[in-house]
Amino acid sequence: MSRNRVLRAAPLGAAAALVAGVGLVALTAGPALAATGTTVTPAGDSYSASLVPGTTAGFVVGSTTVTCNQSANTGTIPAAPDNSSAAGPVISPVTPPTFANNGGACPTNVLFTTATTATNSTNGSWTIGLQYDAAGSTGTMTIPQAGVVTTISGLATCTITVAPDGPAAITGPWVAGTATAAPQLDFSAGVSLPIKVTGGFGCPTGATAATFTARYQITDTTDGTQQVTVAETASAPTTDPTDTPSA
Repeated sequence: MSRNRVLRAAPLGAAAALVAGVGLVALTAGPALAATGTTVTPAGDSYSASLVPGTTAGFVVGSTTVTCNQSANTGTIPAAPDNSSAAGPVISPVTPPTFANNGGACPTNVLFTTATTATNSTNGSWTIGLQYDAAGSTGTMTIPQAGVVTTISGLATCTITVAPDGPAAITGPWVAGTATAAPQLDFSAGVSLPIKVTGGFGCPTGATAATFTARYQITDTTDGTQQVTVAETASAPTTDPTDTPSA
């Protein structure tokens, strides 16, 4: 998500002279600390997120595992200046992701069953928030209430609703792109999602959480020569005095 625009505000020194009685007192400001923020570039460009080739998206509920080899969605980086945030992530709306396996239903580890996943934005928007951090930038996907509904069909018929009671968010590392690889949003370590399961015999109706795994590569679809980047930006420093006056 390479134009890498990094904005840094240098610490500023300020001096003021105060006349106190017959003496001259110098008041000097120490270096100000700039708050770290996030800048995402290229501003205004559209992007797509799709599974890294050769990987799958997994959804584990109890002892049931659903595996899909296709998952994707799209979004747009905010135009300047909204592509920068002095404190907090840069958030962009995205389309609800698709999930499929070779264009059809996804297999499960339960004999003679398959899973079909439908996503929606009925109760709110899907978003991705990108946050710069020197220790490792992150991406957070927010799922609106009931934004994912998976139906398992076959020997058992079950319905799994993600985020049944309100929006849910999942966070994973942002992996910067290289000369030979696109940047990635990595949920491969597994993230937990609140769920509600309904159905009859064989359905894990007691499960209240599912584990989601996936690794998405991010491609600039406005300009294929560019890569989406997450970099540091800094807010304007304060010039308030920080040192004790001295005569």
